[in-house]
Amino acid sequence: MAAVAFLATTSKEFYINTANAAVEVTPSQVTNSFVNPQLLYILQGHKGTIKSLAFSPDSKILASGGAENEGVIRLWNPERGKKLGSISRAHQTAIESLVISPDGKTLASCSSDNTINLWNLRNNKFSRSFVGHTSNVLSLAISPDSKVLISGALDGIRMWDLLQQRPLGTIVRFDNLIYTLAISPDGQTLASGDNKGVVKLWNLSTGKLIRGFVAHSNAVSDVAFTRDGETLVSASRDRTIKLWNINSGKLVRTLTGHNNWVNAVAIHPDGQILASAGRDGIKLWNLTTGELINTLNGHTDWVSAIAFSPDGRTLASGGFDQIINIWRSL
Repeated sequence: MAAVAFLATTSKEFYINTANAAVEVTPSQVTNSFVNPQLLYILQGHKGTIKSLAFSPDSKILASGGAENEGVIRLWNPERGKKLGSISRAHQTAIESLVISPDGKTLASCSSDNTINLWNLRNNKFSRSFVGHTSNVLSLAISPDSKVLISGALDGIRMWDLLQQRPLGTIVRFDNLIYTLAISPDGQTLASGDNKGVVKLWNLSTGKLIRGFVAHSNAVSDVAFTRDGETLVSASRDRTIKLWNINSGKLVRTLTGHNNWVNAVAIHPDGQILASAGRDGIKLWNLTTGELINTLNGHTDWVSAIAFSPDGRTLASGGFDQIINIWRSL
Protein backbone atom coordinates (compact mmCIF):
# COMPACT_ATOMS: atom_id res chain seq x y z
CA MET A 1 0.00 0.00 0.00
CA ALA A 2 1.43 3.38 -0.98
CA ALA A 3 1.99 6.07 1.60
CA VAL A 4 -0.80 8.61 1.85
CA ALA A 5 0.07 12.18 2.80
CA PHE A 6 -1.88 14.43 5.14
CA LEU A 7 -1.31 17.91 3.65
CA ALA A 8 -1.30 20.79 6.11
CA THR A 9 -2.08 24.39 5.32
CA THR A 10 1.30 25.28 6.83
CA SER A 11 2.96 23.25 4.05
CA LYS A 12 4.01 20.55 6.50
CA GLU A 13 3.30 16.99 5.44
CA PHE A 14 1.85 14.28 7.61
CA TYR A 15 2.43 10.77 6.34
CA ILE A 16 0.50 7.59 6.80
CA ASN A 17 2.92 4.72 6.56
CA THR A 18 1.98 1.09 6.47
CA ALA A 19 3.41 -1.23 9.11
CA ASN A 20 3.49 -4.86 10.11
CA ALA A 21 0.53 -6.72 11.50
CA ALA A 22 -0.02 -6.88 15.23
CA VAL A 23 0.65 -9.79 17.51
CA GLU A 24 -2.29 -12.15 17.21
CA VAL A 25 -3.50 -13.90 20.32
CA THR A 26 -5.31 -17.22 20.06
CA PRO A 27 -8.55 -16.97 22.08
CA SER A 28 -8.87 -19.57 24.81
CA GLN A 29 -12.54 -20.03 24.16
CA VAL A 30 -15.38 -18.79 21.99
CA THR A 31 -18.26 -16.84 23.46
CA ASN A 32 -21.26 -15.01 22.07
CA SER A 33 -21.51 -12.48 24.89
CA PHE A 34 -19.32 -9.51 25.79
CA VAL A 35 -19.45 -10.69 29.38
CA ASN A 36 -16.36 -12.80 28.67
CA PRO A 37 -14.43 -11.27 25.75
CA GLN A 38 -11.13 -12.71 24.57
CA LEU A 39 -7.86 -10.93 23.81
CA LEU A 40 -7.52 -11.07 20.03
CA TYR A 41 -4.67 -8.70 19.09
CA ILE A 42 -1.86 -6.77 20.74
CA LEU A 43 -1.07 -3.57 18.81
CA GLN A 44 2.43 -2.20 19.24
CA GLY A 45 4.05 1.03 18.06
CA HIS A 46 3.51 3.79 20.59
CA LYS A 47 6.54 4.88 22.60
CA GLY A 48 4.59 6.15 25.58
CA THR A 49 1.38 5.81 27.56
CA ILE A 50 -1.77 5.46 25.44
CA LYS A 51 -3.87 8.49 26.40
CA SER A 52 -6.86 8.21 24.07
CA LEU A 53 -8.66 5.73 21.78
CA ALA A 54 -11.46 6.48 19.29
CA PHE A 55 -13.38 4.27 16.85
CA SER A 56 -14.87 5.43 13.57
CA PRO A 57 -18.68 5.08 13.31
CA ASP A 58 -18.36 2.00 11.08
CA SER A 59 -15.95 0.40 13.60
CA LYS A 60 -13.34 -0.09 10.85
CA ILE A 61 -10.77 2.42 12.11
CA LEU A 62 -9.28 2.80 15.57
CA ALA A 63 -7.32 5.98 16.27
CA SER A 64 -4.84 6.12 19.16
CA GLY A 65 -2.85 8.92 20.72
CA GLY A 66 0.03 8.76 23.14
CA ALA A 67 1.83 10.71 25.79
CA GLU A 68 5.54 11.24 26.57
CA ASN A 69 5.50 14.15 24.09
CA GLU A 70 5.26 11.68 21.21
CA GLY A 71 2.81 13.80 19.21
CA VAL A 72 1.82 10.86 17.01
CA ILE A 73 -1.64 9.63 16.03
CA ARG A 74 -1.80 6.02 14.90
CA LEU A 75 -4.61 4.49 12.84
CA TRP A 76 -5.42 0.79 13.04
CA ASN A 77 -7.70 -1.79 11.46
CA PRO A 78 -9.12 -3.45 14.59
CA GLU A 79 -10.81 -6.22 12.60
CA ARG A 80 -7.52 -7.53 11.23
CA GLY A 81 -5.15 -6.23 13.88
CA LYS A 82 -3.16 -4.23 11.34
CA LYS A 83 -1.72 -0.74 11.50
CA LEU A 84 -3.11 1.47 8.74
CA GLY A 85 -0.59 4.23 9.29
CA SER A 86 0.36 7.19 11.44
CA ILE A 87 0.31 10.97 11.51
CA SER A 88 3.87 11.46 12.65
CA ARG A 89 3.84 15.13 13.59
CA ALA A 90 0.22 15.59 14.62
CA HIS A 91 1.19 17.74 17.63
CA GLN A 92 4.33 19.21 19.15
CA THR A 93 3.81 17.45 22.47
CA ALA A 94 1.62 14.76 24.07
CA ILE A 95 -1.78 13.97 22.55
CA GLU A 96 -4.38 14.12 25.31
CA SER A 97 -7.63 13.23 23.56
CA LEU A 98 -8.99 12.02 20.22
CA VAL A 99 -12.57 11.97 18.91
CA ILE A 100 -14.08 10.97 15.57
CA SER A 101 -17.26 12.72 14.52
CA PRO A 102 -20.44 10.59 14.31
CA ASP A 103 -20.61 11.24 10.54
CA GLY A 104 -17.14 9.74 10.19
CA LYS A 105 -15.72 12.75 8.36
CA THR A 106 -13.49 14.36 10.98
CA LEU A 107 -10.85 13.25 13.43
CA ALA A 108 -10.13 15.86 16.10
CA SER A 109 -7.08 15.77 18.34
CA CYS A 110 -5.94 17.93 21.23
CA SER A 111 -2.66 18.27 23.02
CA SER A 112 -0.63 19.69 25.84
CA ASP A 113 0.72 22.07 23.17
CA ASN A 114 -2.56 24.06 23.71
CA THR A 115 -3.93 23.32 20.22
CA ILE A 116 -6.73 21.33 18.61
CA ASN A 117 -6.17 19.88 15.14
CA LEU A 118 -8.77 18.65 12.66
CA TRP A 119 -8.14 15.88 10.14
CA ASN A 120 -10.40 15.00 7.20
CA LEU A 121 -10.84 11.22 7.21
CA ARG A 122 -12.52 11.23 3.80
CA ASN A 123 -9.56 12.61 1.83
CA ASN A 124 -6.77 12.02 4.35
CA LYS A 125 -5.85 15.67 4.71
CA PHE A 126 -5.13 18.05 7.54
CA SER A 127 -8.01 20.55 7.81
CA ARG A 128 -6.99 23.22 10.30
CA SER A 129 -5.93 24.06 13.83
CA PHE A 130 -8.07 25.68 16.50
CA VAL A 131 -5.97 28.02 18.62
CA GLY A 132 -7.57 29.78 21.55
CA HIS A 133 -6.77 27.85 24.68
CA THR A 134 -3.85 29.20 26.67
CA SER A 135 -3.04 25.92 28.42
CA ASN A 136 -3.11 22.14 28.00
CA VAL A 137 -6.23 20.92 26.15
CA LEU A 138 -7.17 17.69 27.92
CA SER A 139 -10.55 16.59 26.57
CA LEU A 140 -12.77 16.72 23.47
CA ALA A 141 -16.39 15.88 22.69
CA ILE A 142 -18.42 16.16 19.47
CA SER A 143 -22.18 16.68 19.29
CA PRO A 144 -24.30 13.81 17.88
CA ASP A 145 -25.04 15.87 14.73
CA SER A 146 -21.28 16.34 14.12
CA LYS A 147 -21.67 20.12 14.04
CA VAL A 148 -20.09 21.23 17.31
CA LEU A 149 -16.77 20.37 18.94
CA ILE A 150 -16.31 21.04 22.66
CA SER A 151 -12.86 21.30 24.22
CA GLY A 152 -11.92 21.23 27.88
CA ALA A 153 -8.63 22.62 29.14
CA LEU A 154 -6.87 24.00 32.19
CA ASP A 155 -8.32 27.40 31.24
CA GLY A 156 -11.97 26.39 30.74
CA ILE A 157 -14.38 25.03 28.12
CA ARG A 158 -14.73 26.28 24.53
CA MET A 159 -17.09 25.53 21.63
CA TRP A 160 -16.11 25.27 17.97
CA ASP A 161 -18.14 25.10 14.75
CA LEU A 162 -16.97 21.99 12.88
CA LEU A 163 -18.83 22.77 9.66
CA GLN A 164 -17.45 26.29 9.22
CA GLN A 165 -14.34 25.47 11.24
CA ARG A 166 -14.45 28.55 13.42
CA PRO A 167 -14.77 29.40 17.13
CA LEU A 168 -18.30 29.51 18.53
CA GLY A 169 -17.64 30.81 22.02
CA THR A 170 -16.50 30.08 25.53
CA ILE A 171 -18.71 28.30 28.05
CA VAL A 172 -16.52 29.02 31.05
CA ARG A 173 -13.07 30.50 31.67
CA PHE A 174 -10.66 29.54 34.43
CA ASP A 175 -13.06 27.24 36.18
CA ASN A 176 -11.54 24.22 37.90
CA LEU A 177 -9.15 22.26 35.70
CA ILE A 178 -11.33 20.43 33.16
CA TYR A 179 -10.14 16.83 32.80
CA THR A 180 -13.03 15.25 30.92
CA LEU A 181 -16.14 16.04 28.84
CA ALA A 182 -19.16 14.15 27.48
CA ILE A 183 -22.23 15.20 25.48
CA SER A 184 -25.64 13.62 26.05
CA PRO A 185 -27.16 11.49 23.25
CA ASP A 186 -29.73 14.22 22.46
CA GLY A 187 -26.96 16.81 22.14
CA GLN A 188 -28.55 19.11 24.71
CA THR A 189 -26.35 18.63 27.76
CA LEU A 190 -22.62 18.77 28.33
CA ALA A 191 -21.04 17.12 31.36
CA SER A 192 -17.63 18.16 32.65
CA GLY A 193 -15.41 16.68 35.34
CA ASP A 194 -12.59 18.53 37.04
CA ASN A 195 -9.57 18.16 39.30
CA LYS A 196 -11.56 18.90 42.47
CA GLY A 197 -14.03 16.05 42.01
CA VAL A 198 -16.81 18.33 40.76
CA VAL A 199 -19.17 17.34 37.96
CA LYS A 200 -21.07 20.09 36.16
CA LEU A 201 -23.92 19.89 33.68
CA TRP A 202 -24.22 22.61 31.04
CA ASN A 203 -27.03 23.55 28.67
CA LEU A 204 -25.38 23.46 25.24
CA SER A 205 -28.05 25.67 23.67
CA THR A 206 -27.50 28.52 26.11
CA GLY A 207 -24.07 27.73 27.49
CA LYS A 208 -25.51 28.13 30.99
CA LEU A 209 -24.74 25.94 33.98
CA ILE A 210 -27.60 23.60 34.86
CA ARG A 211 -26.09 22.28 38.08
CA GLY A 212 -22.81 21.35 39.66
CA PHE A 213 -22.08 18.98 42.50
CA VAL A 214 -19.14 17.43 44.30
CA ALA A 215 -19.22 13.93 42.85
CA HIS A 216 -15.92 12.55 44.15
CA SER A 217 -13.28 13.14 46.81
CA ASN A 218 -10.53 13.30 44.18
CA ALA A 219 -10.21 14.34 40.52
CA VAL A 220 -12.87 13.19 38.03
CA SER A 221 -10.98 11.22 35.38
CA ASP A 222 -13.82 10.39 32.99
CA VAL A 223 -17.54 10.91 32.41
CA ALA A 224 -19.98 9.15 30.06
CA PHE A 225 -23.72 9.29 29.39
CA THR A 226 -25.80 6.14 29.17
CA ARG A 227 -27.51 5.53 25.84
CA ASP A 228 -30.90 6.74 27.11
CA GLY A 229 -29.28 9.94 28.37
CA GLU A 230 -30.87 9.59 31.80
CA THR A 231 -27.74 8.59 33.71
CA LEU A 232 -24.23 10.00 33.89
CA VAL A 233 -21.34 7.75 34.83
CA SER A 234 -18.35 9.36 36.51
CA ALA A 235 -14.98 7.79 37.32
CA SER A 236 -12.43 9.18 39.72
CA ARG A 237 -9.02 8.93 41.27
CA ASP A 238 -10.87 8.20 44.53
CA ARG A 239 -11.16 4.60 43.21
CA THR A 240 -14.92 4.75 42.67
CA ILE A 241 -17.36 4.89 39.77
CA LYS A 242 -20.67 6.63 40.36
CA LEU A 243 -23.98 6.71 38.50
CA TRP A 244 -26.01 9.91 38.66
CA ASN A 245 -29.60 10.68 37.70
CA ILE A 246 -29.35 13.54 35.20
CA ASN A 247 -32.74 15.05 36.00
CA SER A 248 -32.45 15.07 39.78
CA GLY A 249 -28.68 15.13 40.20
CA LYS A 250 -29.05 12.37 42.78
CA LEU A 251 -26.60 9.51 43.22
CA VAL A 252 -28.04 6.25 41.89
CA ARG A 253 -25.23 3.82 42.64
CA THR A 254 -21.55 3.62 43.57
CA LEU A 255 -19.35 0.92 42.05
CA THR A 256 -16.31 -0.10 44.09
CA GLY A 257 -13.72 -2.72 43.27
CA HIS A 258 -10.71 -0.98 41.73
CA ASN A 259 -7.68 -0.88 44.02
CA ASN A 260 -6.45 2.49 42.76
CA TRP A 261 -7.39 5.35 40.44
CA VAL A 262 -10.08 4.66 37.86
CA ASN A 263 -8.63 6.18 34.71
CA ALA A 264 -11.40 5.70 32.15
CA VAL A 265 -14.86 4.28 31.51
CA ALA A 266 -16.74 3.16 28.40
CA ILE A 267 -20.33 2.03 27.92
CA HIS A 268 -21.18 -0.82 25.56
CA PRO A 269 -23.56 0.21 22.73
CA ASP A 270 -26.24 -2.10 24.12
CA GLY A 271 -26.29 0.03 27.27
CA GLN A 272 -25.97 -2.99 29.55
CA ILE A 273 -22.24 -3.22 30.23
CA LEU A 274 -19.81 -0.68 31.62
CA ALA A 275 -16.06 -1.11 31.22
CA SER A 276 -13.64 0.67 33.56
CA ALA A 277 -9.85 0.89 33.48
CA GLY A 278 -7.25 1.19 36.19
CA ARG A 279 -4.08 -0.16 37.70
CA ASP A 280 -5.74 -3.53 38.26
CA GLY A 281 -6.86 -4.06 34.67
CA ILE A 282 -10.27 -3.67 33.03
CA LYS A 283 -13.44 -4.38 34.94
CA LEU A 284 -16.79 -5.13 33.32
CA TRP A 285 -19.94 -4.18 35.23
CA ASN A 286 -23.66 -4.79 34.82
CA LEU A 287 -24.98 -1.22 34.54
CA THR A 288 -28.46 -2.22 35.70
CA THR A 289 -27.48 -4.08 38.86
CA GLY A 290 -24.01 -2.71 39.55
CA GLU A 291 -22.63 -6.25 39.67
CA LEU A 292 -18.98 -6.82 38.77
CA ILE A 293 -19.07 -9.29 35.87
CA ASN A 294 -15.45 -9.83 34.92
CA THR A 295 -11.89 -8.50 35.16
CA LEU A 296 -9.67 -8.53 32.07
CA ASN A 297 -5.93 -8.76 32.66
CA GLY A 298 -4.00 -8.17 29.46
CA HIS A 299 -1.74 -5.26 30.36
CA THR A 300 1.45 -5.29 32.40
CA ASP A 301 0.86 -1.79 33.79
CA TRP A 302 -1.95 0.70 34.39
CA VAL A 303 -4.76 0.73 31.82
CA SER A 304 -5.20 4.35 30.81
CA ALA A 305 -7.75 4.38 27.94
CA ILE A 306 -10.64 2.21 26.77
CA ALA A 307 -13.26 2.40 24.01
CA PHE A 308 -16.03 0.17 22.67
CA SER A 309 -16.54 -0.06 18.93
CA PRO A 310 -19.94 1.27 17.75
CA ASP A 311 -20.92 -2.21 16.51
CA GLY A 312 -20.39 -3.55 20.03
CA ARG A 313 -18.05 -6.35 18.96
CA THR A 314 -14.76 -4.88 20.12
CA LEU A 315 -13.21 -3.29 23.18
CA ALA A 316 -9.88 -1.50 22.75
CA SER A 317 -7.68 -0.79 25.75
CA GLY A 318 -4.43 1.16 26.00
CA GLY A 319 -1.98 1.31 28.84
CA PHE A 320 1.13 2.67 30.45
CA ASP A 321 2.81 -0.42 28.91
CA GLN A 322 2.59 1.33 25.51
CA ILE A 323 0.39 -1.34 23.93
CA ILE A 324 -3.20 -1.47 22.73
CA ASN A 325 -5.18 -4.64 23.32
CA ILE A 326 -8.11 -5.61 21.12
CA TRP A 327 -10.74 -7.64 22.98
CA ARG A 328 -13.59 -9.30 21.14
CA SER A 329 -16.64 -11.39 21.75
CA LEU A 330 -16.29 -14.00 19.03
